[in-house]
Formats: sequence, C-alpha cells, structure tokens
Amino acid sequence: MPSTVAASVLDTIGNTPMVRLDRLTADVDGTVLAKLEYFNPGASKKDRVARRIIEDAERSGVLRPGQPVVELTSGNTGAGLAIACAVLGHPFVAVLSRGSSAERARMIAALGAEVVLVDQLPDSVPGRVSGADLELVELEAQRITEERDAFRSHQFENHSNVEAHYAGTGPEIWYQTGGSLDAFVDFVGTGGCLAGVTRFLRERDPSIRCYAVEPAGAAALAGQPVSEPSHPIQGGGFARADLTHLQGLRLDGHLQVSGDDARVASRLLATREGIFAGFSAGANVAAALQLLRTDLPGATIAVVVPDSGLKYLSTDLWPG
Repeated sequence: MPSTVAASVLDTIGNTPMVRLDRLTADVDGTVLAKLEYFNPGASKKDRVARRIIEDAERSGVLRPGQPVVELTSGNTGAGLAIACAVLGHPFVAVLSRGSSAERARMIAALGAEVVLVDQLPDSVPGRVSGADLELVELEAQRITEERDAFRSHQFENHSNVEAHYAGTGPEIWYQTGGSLDAFVDFVGTGGCLAGVTRFLRERDPSIRCYAVEPAGAAALAGQPVSEPSHPIQGGGFARADLTHLQGLRLDGHLQVSGDDARVASRLLATREGIFAGFSAGANVAAALQLLRTDLPGATIAVVVPDSGLKYLSTDLWPG
C-alpha cells in the first residue's frame, strides 16, 4: 500500500472540499457550491499563493537560500508565507495595518514570523483597512525590504498568485462540479483568485459567467464613485481600479455587497450550514444569492470560502 504521509505541511495545500449550500438556497431557484479553503493548513486560500510564490522564486533564483521574505498583507497571505518560509528556510516579515483583525497578526507571529504593525490614518475606522491605509503599509514594506536586502513577494503584482489558482483552485472546481457550472463569483482582494479561476474555467467552457464582487460604496472596478473606503469586509475591496491581475480579464459583471449583507450571509453559513467562515465568504455567498434572485435564476454558481471565522472573533462579524 503506497504511503499517504506528506513530506511537509506544504503538500497538504489544495484539494479542499466543495459542498452544496442547500439550506441557504431553499427559498431561491438555483444552487450555490462553496469551496472550503479554510481546510488549508493556514486556514485560507492564500496558502496556495504563498507556496507558489516562494517555490517559483526559489526555482528562478530570484530568492536565494536563507534570504528574508517581506510582504504587505491583511493577514491570510502573511500566514501562508509564514508557513512556506518556515518549511523552506526563510525568515519572514509580515507588514500589516493595525486595522486588520488581531487574530491574524497573532497567528502569523505564532508561526515564527516577525510582525510589523502600521498605524492607520487618523480618520480611518479601527478594524477596517482602507486603500489609503494599505498605501502606508506598502511604504513600510518597501522600507524593510531595502533595509534587509529581502525578497518582496509582491502578491498584488506577482503572476505566481494567478498561476496558483489557475493550476489549483480552477481545476479543482471544474472536476469537483463535473463541469456542470454556470457561474463563478469572487470577492476581489489582489484579484489573483478571480483571474486564475476565470481563465481556467473559460478555457473549459467559455459560456461560464464570471463576476467580480466588491463592497457597496467601494466598487472601483465597476467604475463607481468610492463613498465608503472604510467598509467592514476585511481582506479585499481596497477600491483599486488598476489591479494588475485583472488587466485584460473579461468579466461578465460586477456585483456589490454591503457590509451588513456580508455579515448576515457569514452568520447564516455558520448557523444553517455549519460553515464557520470570514467576511469575504459572506460577501461571495450574498453575491451568488443576489444573482440567483435576479439575472441567473436556476443557475449553479461556485464560490470560494476564503478563510475561517476563527480569524474574526475579535471583530463585529461575531456578536459577543
């Protein structure tokens, strides 16, 4: 009998389960299928990206043995990189805004990484990271990278981000659904997941419709005025219309979800489906239900559940 013991925890990344959300769709015509990315070792889809970025950089020689790695993160990529760097022998520095949930920073530190917290702007809302807050984090990440002669993983620009989802998440969704899929929706952070999955699915079936999900009031990709940059949906919705990974990507539409709708959907995922997930999972599910009630009645829609609700216990996502 062949061994099923993984060589390292990196070999357990991917092949996450997909489940039907039949209890949440009981009153609508259609099906929502959720891919549970919190089954990855760092409890998020970003483990895929982190492993691909580090391994690609090592293979190309851009990342030297033992060289430090630095990245701007809202938390999930930082946890994934902390895991990859621990296994592959690189010191890692995660640079976060103080607006990110405390659980994320503590998890990254527990994984052996150095965590640098950057103060938010004076008019920012605690617990909510705006695009302007992220710009401050970017400046600090640049400074540390130069100071320590580090490798910067650049998740917003590094094409390995997209390739991780093109080679992993997309094919898994296709084979798990048997290709019986009408649409895919995804809440946009870096855009890597949306771009990689969309590319793969469209190559298999060009009729599959793919949508970007953004926070209401911060839908820059949809060309709308940004009136609420400090929305509560952590991990994305940074009100950036110029995302590298989405350049040239054909989308079928842009969907907006309010913070309240994302909260409600996340809580319903927990209480009706037993799926304990974060803000962006709620945004994806709310967007999928929105489509079933409007443009795509009767459709089968795939969504990603990006991370675990354990990373948000200190936020207003979960009432005390």
